[in-house]
Amino acid sequence: MNTIRKGRAVVLERPESLVLRELCVPSPSAGAVVARVEYGGVCGSDVHMTKGEFNLPHAIVLGHEGVGVIEELGEGVLHDYAGVNVTAGDRIYWCPIAPCHKCWYCTIEKDFSSCTQATWFGPVDKPTWGSYADFVTLPEGAAFFRIPDGTTSEAVIAFGCALPAVLQGVERAGGIKPLSHVVVQGCGPIGLAAVMLAKLSGAATVTAIDASPLRLRLAEQFGATSVLDLASTSLDERLARVRAVSGGRGADLVIEASGHRSAFPEGVGLCARNAAYLLIGLWASQGEQPFDPSLIVQRNLRLIGTQYAQGRHYHDAMKIVSLHHQAFPFEALITHRCGLHEARQALGLVTSGQAGKVVMRP
Repeated sequence: MNTIRKGRAVVLERPESLVLRELCVPSPSAGAVVARVEYGGVCGSDVHMTKGEFNLPHAIVLGHEGVGVIEELGEGVLHDYAGVNVTAGDRIYWCPIAPCHKCWYCTIEKDFSSCTQATWFGPVDKPTWGSYADFVTLPEGAAFFRIPDGTTSEAVIAFGCALPAVLQGVERAGGIKPLSHVVVQGCGPIGLAAVMLAKLSGAATVTAIDASPLRLRLAEQFGATSVLDLASTSLDERLARVRAVSGGRGADLVIEASGHRSAFPEGVGLCARNAAYLLIGLWASQGEQPFDPSLIVQRNLRLIGTQYAQGRHYHDAMKIVSLHHQAFPFEALITHRCGLHEARQALGLVTSGQAGKVVMRP
């Protein structure tokens, strides 16, 4: 059976040009899956793409975070990428990157997030998996996972790509040690995911920094032991507060989740000797930032960068939400639900600092 569906999608035709269009959604090819979108998460990177800060080779359906319901399975698809049986009507959560499994990074390093030939955003004249849409078509190789019964779709989408990204980043940094002192710069979804993971890992203190009272309140709900408001504290005051809770040493791990490169020199200064500084949010904040590199040497610091996440991190993120959705207010993190016709407003909310998680609700 070859069913041709039609569904709405928010198409980024060129920088600052968003158009709601109707697209054809054919039956999936072998190994692929068609799903009806329940929620498409709005990510800060969507804002940067819309502004034209990254060159896109063609028009795309915006959005890379999503949860949905299986509409149709392509030939040969009997289970998800963790071996769990699936059928039409099951809810799924997916990784938006399909690695090639043929390049150096896929086959030798086994780092699928660094794949040089990964399938990402496809052209709109072919089946696509941009999540600002009624339907997505997940190509073969794009990992997806069945959402466990008893775990709401809202709880899973609340952290979108943020929790998988933090899981990969913390893994690269060597983990979060029990009784360590952690600082998180920025309390958007990535920062809040980092706060929660530090709490679950047994950190002695978790200090969250942001300028939004809403986001600082959310940080406390997700495990921050102290919060510092950028608007009412100076750099020196924040350094003094971090050292006061860490025996005068500073943080063992600082996680940059702000997306502002001005956070970088302060993050280095907050590090204790032998600490690690993990950069996640600066993926899109391109440009130069002055700092004193001698501090890296003199304090034995490690700088770790991380981009994207891999299929296994999406699986683990979903499992963490399933295990802890009664302990943390995942659903309360979603502060705004927007229709597809409100895409521009949704992007504006993300940059306003007045929102927790913003989602598209087709």
